[in-house]
Amino acid sequence: MRTMVDDAGTLQLGTFTVHRLGFGTMQLTGPGVWGPPSDHDGAIRVLRRAVELGVDLIDTADSYGPDVAEELVREALHPYPEGVRIATKAGLTRTGPGEWRECGESRLGERDDRRRHNAGLGVPWTEKAGKLSYPVP
Repeated sequence: MRTMVDDAGTLQLGTFTVHRLGFGTMQLTGPGVWGPPSDHDGAIRVLRRAVELGVDLIDTADSYGPDVAEELVREALHPYPEGVRIATKAGLTRTGPGEWRECGESRLGERDDRRRHNAGLGVPWTEKAGKLSYPVP
């Protein structure tokens, strides 16, 4: 049975092939992308259901919550199902509503695909990428 995820097709991200229809976790957190969700168990069910429906790319960032979205992803999906990719962005986190700071440590554990969050326009790509490391799954 084909699903909406299947109908979206696939794309290549580096060495990974993923469906074009992924799931973004920004709105799983509390109001204003701050704090925990009002329905923690519902957020866990949503993440698990997305994967059940064929979503194989979960997008998150340490600044969502802060840390809340990554922690929800880990709780809902770890150990990560074969073929599911977690793409997280690092570099900024929130210290309060409307406040941001540089950071970098993920709460996901192994198999996270780190991307620099909001690295800034005009910064050479080699400088941005040179500060990242990619763990081997």
